[in-house]
Amino acid sequence: MPTPIISKRASIYQDVPDEKWNDWRWQLSHRLNTAEEIEQVLKLTDSERKALQSSGLFRVDITPYFISLIDPNDPNDPVRKQVIPTDAEMVPFTAMMEDSLAEDRHSPVPGLVHRYPDRVLMLVTTQCASYCRYCTRSRIVGDPAQTFKREEFEMQIEYLKRTPQVRDVLLSGGDPLVLAPKILEELLGRLREIPHIEIIRIGSRVPVFLPMRVTQELCDTLEKYHPLWLNIHVNHPNEISLELAEATNRLSKAGIPLGNQSVLLAGVNDCPHLQRELVQKLTRIRVRPYYLYQCDLVEGAGHFRTPVAKGFEIMEALRGHTSGYAVPQYIVDAPGGGGKIPVMPNYLMSMSDHKIILRNYEGYVTTYEEPVTYQPHDPKTCAFCQNKRPEPGQRGLTGLLDGDEMFIKPEGFDLIHDRQGIQHRLKDESKWKPLGIGAGESSD
Repeated sequence: MPTPIISKRASIYQDVPDEKWNDWRWQLSHRLNTAEEIEQVLKLTDSERKALQSSGLFRVDITPYFISLIDPNDPNDPVRKQVIPTDAEMVPFTAMMEDSLAEDRHSPVPGLVHRYPDRVLMLVTTQCASYCRYCTRSRIVGDPAQTFKREEFEMQIEYLKRTPQVRDVLLSGGDPLVLAPKILEELLGRLREIPHIEIIRIGSRVPVFLPMRVTQELCDTLEKYHPLWLNIHVNHPNEISLELAEATNRLSKAGIPLGNQSVLLAGVNDCPHLQRELVQKLTRIRVRPYYLYQCDLVEGAGHFRTPVAKGFEIMEALRGHTSGYAVPQYIVDAPGGGGKIPVMPNYLMSMSDHKIILRNYEGYVTTYEEPVTYQPHDPKTCAFCQNKRPEPGQRGLTGLLDGDEMFIKPEGFDLIHDRQGIQHRLKDESKWKPLGIGAGESSD
């Protein structure tokens, strides 16, 4: 029999009436954020106390519900590590970045990231129910001064209206489900008015931090704007509570497909056996594992990072060892704005012009004979190829496979390799010297 999913409540909340405990507004208004408040629930370590009492720390807020999932007697509790800061956050590391995914560089208007051809990321708030210590957007998230303004929202909508190649909008932030209900519904309604937007996605940790927010009223609201998809964020089996199971059940009944995005975190979930239990428990509550992310190179998250080899080990322990539905993609979100890159162990061992050699999860090696009579697909007679819509500026490798391009050149490639041109420029530069400008001076 599967382990039963249970509900927990920290001892200091035992006398809180159920109607208050189950009220998401009460949970938000009673979040804990100081050392004194948190120590009412669990005893802080010296490292945690030092971090909580320091200045310039990334915002701390923890719902009473979520802190109740922590074992107060375990300083290494995996839920605790995700939301209670330590002084390790203050330690810089190699390749640390403020905006590791270069989202700001791909923002045509404030709060909207257009990195991929047909979809955009729409940042609609900087606020969350609780704050993950490894947050990719800690540069803006949690800061009330960074809240998006009405005019910025209108700029986002106008950009989407005039960009017909966008068919998929992902709402994130911050967390869209902490928005006031009227604002959330207005946002969804405005997006649904744009004819070329086919699907809306929401990325939210509210069902995990604040499952009380997933009311029937919220589900009824979301259901009006189908097709709508929702990805939640669970990192450890201990986060799968009775309340979360009830919340995902309500969302599923509203016809909302659910996925999970987790982050590989040292000391939290860097165990193949733990990861197998996590994905299996997720599928039991009708949430399909979607992505397992390598931890980003974000400030304050150095102590959470694992080698990529650990992710490969986990994928080896999942593929073939559990249901295919339960196996996520292992993703490195490329630093510098390269986007999401799936990485995985290699199951293709070799190939010839007529045969490929494969291995399975057990190490069983087999061959697959390629067809010798295959008639290549003819784009000239294919209606889909004839009516294909070009992807402005972002064809990538498919442009080599499905077009006339023969190569892809990095920016400045021709200039760097123009040896004759370089020599001519050097000769020209040697003929003159700027007048009146010494070393370290400026012509401005």
